[in-house]
Amino acid sequence: MLGSTEVDLHLHTTYSDGRMKPKELVRLCKQRGLKTISVTDHDTTFGLRESLKASKSVGIEFIPGIELGTDLGGEEIHVLGYFVNEDDPRLQAILKEIREDRLVRANKIVKKLSDYGVRVSWNRVLELAAGGSVGRPHIAYALVELGYVQNPKDAFDNLIGVAGPGFVPRSLMSPVEAVELLTNNGSLPVLAHPLMSKAKSGRKDINGLDDLIPALKKVGLIGIEVHYGDYSIDQKRNLNCIAQKFGLVPCGGSDYHAAGNPVETEPGDMGPTLESVENLKKIKSIS
Repeated sequence: MLGSTEVDLHLHTTYSDGRMKPKELVRLCKQRGLKTISVTDHDTTFGLRESLKASKSVGIEFIPGIELGTDLGGEEIHVLGYFVNEDDPRLQAILKEIREDRLVRANKIVKKLSDYGVRVSWNRVLELAAGGSVGRPHIAYALVELGYVQNPKDAFDNLIGVAGPGFVPRSLMSPVEAVELLTNNGSLPVLAHPLMSKAKSGRKDINGLDDLIPALKKVGLIGIEVHYGDYSIDQKRNLNCIAQKFGLVPCGGSDYHAAGNPVETEPGDMGPTLESVENLKKIKSIS
């Protein structure tokens, strides 16, 4: 079945918390009629070359991407980077530290769940991560397997989300630091999913966008996700106005993980226009 757009700039693979290998994901994108995609795995670039090779084989334009988690006053905010340079040693050193911190955090979550009476095998969590960037979704997948919850969203809502008994906070860089890191790498930084999503557990509106965006623009922000996941027409209209107000490229995508949640936007269900892709390429060519 074809999607409703030809562009999806927010996709995840098994190299972070997605359930599809790059080749499988790209094959699905081709089936759904996509012409341009970006894989934006969390805190890692390890799947990009495999994704590029798979995309070339089926005639899909591929933009190498990444998604970084940041913290602003206790609020987790994500920043995407497009045309990321994976050969940047400084970026890779920082990503390695982040992944090591994710590993320690995930282990603490498993221990907290055990203290709560919910026993998850740490080895199974690592198996589900399959060498990728370990995160809470892998614990959620294990909880589904064990029958503690029906789907990953249930796990976040009841056990490992912010209000859950297994929650452990992350040590994160600030949004400004993330945008600076990506800009210095030669990437194009884009503010991810700035509004609430019903399908995503804990995904709330970012407070103070009118103050945050100018601060991020000063250090290199060039875009904002206008088209995302299950955003409503009103949400997209609101975000498009914000993009125009601040001179940002309207980006977006499905944020597809193949997670198995009851409501999950698939590749091509949500995304920007090809014009946005051309604008990104123009900015990259002069940066």
